[in-house]
Amino acid sequence: MSLVKTLRHSYGDFQIDIGDWTIADQGVTALWGPSGSGKSSVLRLMLGIDEADTLSWQMDGVEIGKLAVPERRLGVVFQNHELFGHMTARENIEFAAEAAIHGRGLERTVVWPKIERFVDRLGLSALQKRSAGLLSGGERQRVALARALVGSPRMLFLDEPFSALDADNRKEARSLVRSVLEELGIPALLVTHDQEDIGAFEANVCRIENGRLITR
Repeated sequence: MSLVKTLRHSYGDFQIDIGDWTIADQGVTALWGPSGSGKSSVLRLMLGIDEADTLSWQMDGVEIGKLAVPERRLGVVFQNHELFGHMTARENIEFAAEAAIHGRGLERTVVWPKIERFVDRLGLSALQKRSAGLLSGGERQRVALARALVGSPRMLFLDEPFSALDADNRKEARSLVRSVLEELGIPALLVTHDQEDIGAFEANVCRIENGRLITR
């Protein structure tokens, strides 16, 4: 089980103040709320992109908040996917693999075979040599998912990952992400404002308003 005992941060006139938040160690937990409620800020603070004023977060007996960012071993798929446009699809995935090897201390013999595994599983074989800047939205998302998973994350963070896709691609993408998470047994935190995301993943819902959890 993952327990956030304290997460506090001041963004000037906006405050994140969360305590005693339990995140399931399997399946998907949805952090749901309107625009401006603090959803993405919570994610950034937990990932370590923004440094929290206070973070006490235990997962599997490890105090995550005390670890350096690479050592937290958290995967993330952002809304805009944040691929390197000058790299090919495969180079983006290999970049993440190398980061896991050098930053997280994982063995190359463990990480490198996962590139082929996720390229195959996510249907990227024909796209490997294509520049990331030329990929469609759905293709970019699959590359971003492979990149997030290749480093064996403790948890996968999904930040509004389907909002940039059209309706047909959203449905397909939700199904793919759900099936991959079930196969790997990795818990996920889904940041969303879309009730259809919640229904598709049968997610446990935690509502956030004005930087505070309303339900846990």
